[in-house]
Amino acid sequence: MTVPGHLKGVDTCARGTRRMMVAVALVLIGVLLAANAHLVYVAFSSQPDCITHLQDAGENGTYRAAKSAC
Repeated sequence: MTVPGHLKGVDTCARGTRRMMVAVALVLIGVLLAANAHLVYVAFSSQPDCITHLQDAGENGTYRAAKSAC
């Protein structure tokens, strides 16, 4: 098998492995970016509805909202 002049002395197997590793890294980065974008989207689009809760200070083990948004 004849090797082209620009590839003489170059380990093509190592170059292929490097390309594969770069491709895997880019896919992983893409997945992480997509997951974070989805997390931000869900955080802003799923605001809970207001519910009735205690307005005065909690006592005897009851809890209340620290600062009501309603």
